[in-house]
Amino acid sequence: MSTRFFFFLVLIFSVQFLQAQKADLVVKSSDKGLYLEHKVAPKESFYALGRLYNVSPKSLASYNKLDMNKGLQIDQKIRIPLSDSNFTQQGGSGTPVYYKPTDKEGLTTVSNKHNGVDIANLTWWNGLTTNEVKKDTKIIIGFLQSKEMKSITIKGSPDPGVIVAPVALTEKEKEGEEKEAEAELKAEKKEEKKDPPTVVKEEKKPLLPGNGYFKKDFEQQVKIIPVSKDETVTSGIFKTTSGWTDAKYYLLIDKVAPGTIVKVINPSNNKSIYAKVLGEMAGIRQNEGYNIRISNAGAAALEVTEEDKFIVKVNF
Repeated sequence: MSTRFFFFLVLIFSVQFLQAQKADLVVKSSDKGLYLEHKVAPKESFYALGRLYNVSPKSLASYNKLDMNKGLQIDQKIRIPLSDSNFTQQGGSGTPVYYKPTDKEGLTTVSNKHNGVDIANLTWWNGLTTNEVKKDTKIIIGFLQSKEMKSITIKGSPDPGVIVAPVALTEKEKEGEEKEAEAELKAEKKEEKKDPPTVVKEEKKPLLPGNGYFKKDFEQQVKIIPVSKDETVTSGIFKTTSGWTDAKYYLLIDKVAPGTIVKVINPSNNKSIYAKVLGEMAGIRQNEGYNIRISNAGAAALEVTEEDKFIVKVNF
């Protein structure tokens, strides 16, 4: 009887586990970066979730600001951080992580929101041939690396010929960005009318020193395509949550293919970073008067003091 009972328990656990894996992994984002959300099931612990999502139990507790000694509660929602140790946006193998675009998002926006994932990879993983995506369709934006979850392998490889020119924002994306810019402008005007704050906040700086995550990619890039551009340009800043902890810096620039790595130098102090191109700037009103825009973390790493326009050197 005891043997039968044991196998019965194993069967029940296996069914529950398989049911838990039926749900697709849908990415979310915060100021800490990309993450997944997990609803705690009976008997699940930090260690069980750590094995399932390939993340350290201590890191999991710290990320959620929880005490490991107190355990987890049934139906409690836990955030699972996606980092270089358990998540990849290269290749085509692993457990797919999805994103559901809105009706005003194309692949350029999807890329911008998810670590600047290469658009060629997005088209490959999702079988797309244009920058357009349908509202509420599930787009693969990367793969969780876990031995505990069902893995897939997408055949083939990225086709650089699918999108041969720098990917422009769709009309819906442009419309969305213009509305967002107008809302930010209204908010700024309201702030101007208020009395200046009495408390001065400490300037936010990237946690990781150095030239950035994409330096090695730049070094590999110039071995294939030697540096041919060395220009001084006018830059602005765009806001993103990326770069503050992972040193992944990004920029927008016209007539340069997305995925290209650009070296950016602040001539006032010779600080430099390596930033990945997300897309171009043409056709967006708030980009008028700028040659490029750099992510806010990248600008902080360059120790740029101006909040509006500033001069930088670029070479690629």
